[in-house]
Amino acid sequence: MTPSQLEVKQPVSNILVLGGSGFVGRSVCEKLVERSGGAGGRIVVPSRRPQRAQYLRTLPTVELVQADVHSEVELVRLLAGCDAVINLIAILHGSPAEFQRAHVDLPRQLVAACQVSGVKRIVHVSALGASANAPSHYLRSKAAGEGVLRAGGLDLTLLRPSVIFGEHDQFLNLFARLQAVAPVMPLAGATARFQPVWVEDVAAAIVSALDEPTSIGQTVECGGPMIYTLEQLVRFAGRCAGCERPVIPLPEGVARLQAMVMGWLPGAPLMSADNLDSMRVPNVLSGDLPGLEAFGIQPAAMEGIMAPVLQRRAGAARLDSLRAGAHGR
Repeated sequence: MTPSQLEVKQPVSNILVLGGSGFVGRSVCEKLVERSGGAGGRIVVPSRRPQRAQYLRTLPTVELVQADVHSEVELVRLLAGCDAVINLIAILHGSPAEFQRAHVDLPRQLVAACQVSGVKRIVHVSALGASANAPSHYLRSKAAGEGVLRAGGLDLTLLRPSVIFGEHDQFLNLFARLQAVAPVMPLAGATARFQPVWVEDVAAAIVSALDEPTSIGQTVECGGPMIYTLEQLVRFAGRCAGCERPVIPLPEGVARLQAMVMGWLPGAPLMSADNLDSMRVPNVLSGDLPGLEAFGIQPAAMEGIMAPVLQRRAGAARLDSLRAGAHGR
């Protein structure tokens, strides 16, 4: 153990959660509240638009504040009185400059703010496949951000999850919604491999890392018990939602053309060229690093969690359609 590890004797109680208003952040905040019993300590969640995360206000000890986390001055202010920081901020779509800002520049600003504030402990969520030699801007920027944090002299734990599923995800739920309206599913990257992990297991690992001094300096991979192709995941989502459509795997050239066209449309694309590049790297556990079991977590199977969620959503959508039809008569 390092001296820093030996110094971590009491559970940290005042925690800054960057990205706490997002999909993973919601579960992290809930588990932090459970960890403290809803009493004592502060969980500070900054957001540029706190009105969009009002559900967090119902959690005791959570302070939802308006702030721009890309400002080092703001980060120093937010870190005042905190014992640790959890960084969940990431983007899946964007330009190289946008990936740089979110995945590299922000960690660099965070390191500087931690040094000013005296905060040593940080848990950072990266991604499986992050590497300086990866084929996508997303994965290369994730690796660069890891490097910035490792060089910062902090008590750092890195987590690298595969694709994360859960009740509020924009992955399986999205594929179910698409199949509810589309007659067929043209699919880029159909053979890409993933090892989906439950958001609650990832959140539990993040919170456990805070209380486990031996996790300092470690990189932990987070994946579920099974590996699937993207096509299998799409079919699963459609089947559970009662609207499984024929999947048409797209050749590489057609897939890239589709991604390019989608990139010109307003809003975040379903599949960008950079996403296609990321999928060239299997999104599965390497076996060379610790997994969720290092925190005593046995990862949950996707089917048992998501089948009832997707079935319930599909039932609710059908009822809404019937209600709309009744009102229209």
